[in-house]
Amino acid sequence: MEIHETPTAEAGMLIRRPVADVFEAIVDPAVTTKFWFTHGSGRLDSGKDVRWEWRMYDVSTTVVVSDIVANEKIVMQWSDPPTTVVWTFTKMPGEATFLEVRNFGFAGNGDEQVKEAIGSTGGFSLVLAGAKAWLEQGLTLGLIGDRHPKGVPGH
Repeated sequence: MEIHETPTAEAGMLIRRPVADVFEAIVDPAVTTKFWFTHGSGRLDSGKDVRWEWRMYDVSTTVVVSDIVANEKIVMQWSDPPTTVVWTFTKMPGEATFLEVRNFGFAGNGDEQVKEAIGSTGGFSLVLAGAKAWLEQGLTLGLIGDRHPKGVPGH
């Protein structure tokens, strides 16, 4: 019997900040814009639609939060066609947080789903690295804006 698992993007990072700070960095666009998207229409909240924009790429998406538990978990849908993103915040010793993100529900055939999951894994790895740099060191690394620079073929 073959087991077919749905391709899932997964990334995780220890961030040496209290869980409330890390959670706030994901739900509050005033903080999230320091390391991920350029503009957000509002805070993430249950049942609320918000718009995230990456103006350097002229791209935007609607984010719909289906479940949110303060300082523990955010479940949201985004993209077109929609995929699910689950953020998990684990309190660690020493006022640190382990932030995990899983993205799944990709459309298309198996190969297309795998390609999307690989791309999403890379993107979320950059988001978590940028969040760590901002929250721990106050550094804005510009990782997302530099991922697909103009003038590079295929980007």
